[in-house]
Amino acid sequence: MEENTHFGFEKVKESAKTKRVTDVFDSVSPRYDLMNDLMSAGLHRLWKWFAVEKSGVREGSRVLDIAGGTGDLALAFAKRAGKNGEVWLSDINYSMLAHGRDRLSDSGILTPVVQCDAEKLAFSDNYFDCVCIAFGLRNMTHKDQALSEAYRVLKFGGRMLVLEFSKVWQPLAPAYDYYSFKVIPFIGEVITGDRSSYRYLAESIRVHPDQETLKGLMEQAGFKKVDYYNLSLGVVALHYGFKF
Repeated sequence: MEENTHFGFEKVKESAKTKRVTDVFDSVSPRYDLMNDLMSAGLHRLWKWFAVEKSGVREGSRVLDIAGGTGDLALAFAKRAGKNGEVWLSDINYSMLAHGRDRLSDSGILTPVVQCDAEKLAFSDNYFDCVCIAFGLRNMTHKDQALSEAYRVLKFGGRMLVLEFSKVWQPLAPAYDYYSFKVIPFIGEVITGDRSSYRYLAESIRVHPDQETLKGLMEQAGFKKVDYYNLSLGVVALHYGFKF
C-alpha cells in the first residue's frame, strides 16, 4: 500500500508528491536563478562558494552534483577539477537540467549531464571523489535512500556535502517566518506569476530535518566524521561526511 509523505505542510501520497514537485520546478525553472538572487539578496552565491571551498575538489577529481539544477555548483566544480577531472550534473527535473546544460555550454564547459532519480543513481559503486546535494535533499521523498545511494557511489576516502536550508537561530525565527511566508511568495508572484510554488518551498524548509537530525541520517547511511557549519545564523547549513 502506498504511503503518505510531506508536500510542504500537506500529507500526500508518495506518487502525488513526485508529480507536484515536478510541477513546482517546471514552473520556477525559467527564473530560478533570478529568484535565488532576490530571495537571498545574493547570499546563495556565498553559500555555494563556501561549499566548493570545503569540497576538497582539485585537479582530476570526479564529482557528482545531485539535484544540480541550473548548474551553479557544477560550473564551479568543473573549473576546479580541470581538464583531467569529471563533473556530472544530474537532476530528476528535465526543465531545470536543460537550463543547467545550456548554462554550462554557454560558459564553454562540456561536462556530462544526466536526468536521474537521486534515490536510484545510475552510477557504479565507489566512483566519485565528491558527491554534493545543494538545496535538493528536502524535496526528496526518501532522504535516507538518497543518502545511501550517495554513499554507494562515493569512493573510499571520498567526501559528501549537503548544502540545505535548516533551522535558524531561535531569536531570528519570527522575522524569518514572516519573510518566508509573506515576502517570498509575494516576490514569486510578481516575478514568476506563481505564488503557490514559493509557498511550498518555504513549507518544505520547515518540514526538513534540522541540523542534528540530518547529521544522524548521514551517519545512519554510513558516513563518518559527519559535522556541519551553520551559515547565516542557521538559515542554511553545510553538512559534510566521509566514506571510510
